[in-house]
Amino acid sequence: MTGAPDRVMLTAGVDVGSSTVKVAIAETTIDGRERVLSGRSERIRRRDPLAIAHEVFDTALAEAGVGSRDLAYVATTGEGEAVPFRTGHFYGMTAHARGGLFLEPDARAVLDVGALHTRAVKMDAHARVLGYRMTSQCASGSGQFLENIARYLGVTLAEIGGLSRQGDRPESCSSVCAVLAETDVINMVSRGVTIPNILRGIHESMAGRYLRLVTSAGVGGVLLVTGGLASDDGLVEAMREAAAGQKAALDIRSHPHSILAGAIGAALWGGFRVRRLAERGVGLPASAA
Repeated sequence: MTGAPDRVMLTAGVDVGSSTVKVAIAETTIDGRERVLSGRSERIRRRDPLAIAHEVFDTALAEAGVGSRDLAYVATTGEGEAVPFRTGHFYGMTAHARGGLFLEPDARAVLDVGALHTRAVKMDAHARVLGYRMTSQCASGSGQFLENIARYLGVTLAEIGGLSRQGDRPESCSSVCAVLAETDVINMVSRGVTIPNILRGIHESMAGRYLRLVTSAGVGGVLLVTGGLASDDGLVEAMREAAAGQKAALDIRSHPHSILAGAIGAALWGGFRVRRLAERGVGLPASAA
């Protein structure tokens, strides 16, 4: 990789999650303007995450029309510390806060709904993390849990949101233990409860759990949902209804690129690091150049 150009700097962010790899290529101008040139995501599906990271990275570069040597910095986040072509690594909360702020400038918190856990991250107008709360990995409010339920019901993840919004008599299920919640679903199916009402009940249960998480983190104002479940409009709608029902001072939003928030944030923080080192007259280590 080369050093940063005089007026335009290109950086990449690689977010390796438990189920999906995301890559974003970002451009920063000398006057601080930022834009995302490309963004790609790919589910791991029991494959080698590092091999997937290479493939998605190359695809994102090609989509942006640039090469790896054009990049001033390759930043990883999530479980990406083992990516061999990285320049540096950023914590997931830091990356999601920065990416969330880029996607939604009014946001002062993000709710990162991942495959194994969910975390509410409170931040300021400069994406500085002020506090956070996280669920446990065994909780039923995870992307993996919802994927397991979808598989059992014979629907795709893309269909969940629309089906859930059709539910008119949602059935409640366990909001704490994933095993008990899955047992609840099996019992619902045996009783003839419709798929829309099952999914709606699950979404309402998850929404209530998320709202408690957000409240415990002291979050108010605009909250951006990030991570893989941000595109589940049934879940986002359930969260908005739960917030309205409890009169919580929250404006819950999603974005078409919410799944890329961590990768975007890593790319932008990488550019910030290069600029700060340059201001101090310090270059990147030879191994990272």
